[in-house]
Formats: sequence, C-alpha cells, structure tokens
Amino acid sequence: MSLNAYQYGHGDVSYQAAGELTGLMKLVDAFYDFMDCLPEAEVIRKMHSDDLTLPRKKLAYFLSGWLGGPRMYAENFGSIHIPAAHAHFPIGVNERDAWMLCMQKAVAEQPYEESFKHYLLAQLAVPAERIRQACAL
Repeated sequence: MSLNAYQYGHGDVSYQAAGELTGLMKLVDAFYDFMDCLPEAEVIRKMHSDDLTLPRKKLAYFLSGWLGGPRMYAENFGSIHIPAAHAHFPIGVNERDAWMLCMQKAVAEQPYEESFKHYLLAQLAVPAERIRQACAL
C-alpha cells in the first residue's frame, strides 16, 4: 500500500505503514542490534542491562501506541512520560545523536515506503531532543 506523507500521523496509518507489531519488532530488533555493534553507540548501550529482552518489548509496545496502534505499553507497563523516564541518565548531544544513528540505520533496513522512513525519523527526533533537554547535560 502506497501512502502519501500527509496521511501519516492520522489514525493508525503510521502503525500500518510500520507493519503493525510484527514490523515494529523488526525495527526494534535492528535498532538494538545496531546499538550492540556501533562504536558510536557504546555509551548508550552501557545505559542498558546486558539482557535487552525487556527494553526491546517496551520500545516496540511504546512505538505501537505512539504510531496510532494499540496502546500496548500502557496496557502492560502503565503510563509513561518519556523525557522524565530518561531524566536520570546522562544524555547529551552525543548520546541523542548515537540513539538517532541506531534508529536511522534500523529504519533504513525496513521495507517501509521512503516517505514513511523520512516521516518516522523526523517524528523520532522530537522525543530524542526532549529527552536530551530533560537530562540537561
């Protein structure tokens, strides 16, 4: 299904464009795989436990609701305020950029429409920056 960029962000269009939960799990797996192997991401990888099973699930569930799909994060883990949840981490420009680099590489590997890839990365940059601001390094 080909979608125009103006449709993203309405209803569950973005969730559908991401391939629903199956597609989001693939995105999240690729994201954390890049976090494991990119030298630029070493500092943010160290902010996580060795076992990434729960963080993978949490991110996929969060993205589901954030993209207009089922609100699986809230159903399983309660409500979350993303910047406040990360405020205890030392996140500055380099950490934000490392997170975005992992996400850019993960998004690039997905079979998404190009317009959705651009949309998704632009949208993800907003909370990434808000988290950096909340951490105020």
